[in-house]
Amino acid sequence: MAKLLPGEALIYERAEGVVFARYRDKPEIPRWIIGGDPGAVARAQGDLLGYSEWQNLCEVAHKNSTLKKQMDKLITTYYMVKDNK
Repeated sequence: MAKLLPGEALIYERAEGVVFARYRDKPEIPRWIIGGDPGAVARAQGDLLGYSEWQNLCEVAHKNSTLKKQMDKLITTYYMVKDNK
């Protein structure tokens, strides 16, 4: 949300690691994300992984050959799809 409505009361909610805000007296305005656990916020916004989860995945791939092979395939597929836009 770009600007808050002056004088309107807010309600804060926490669900699955994400903190939301909404107006108490304006149910037509949907709640919005204001913070929370970075991984949970990323998932709530439609991302598959948060940044720290992605870093952890890459770190584990260096130690696990099966995951490394799958990541290599994924990266190859990504570059093929990316260039076809």
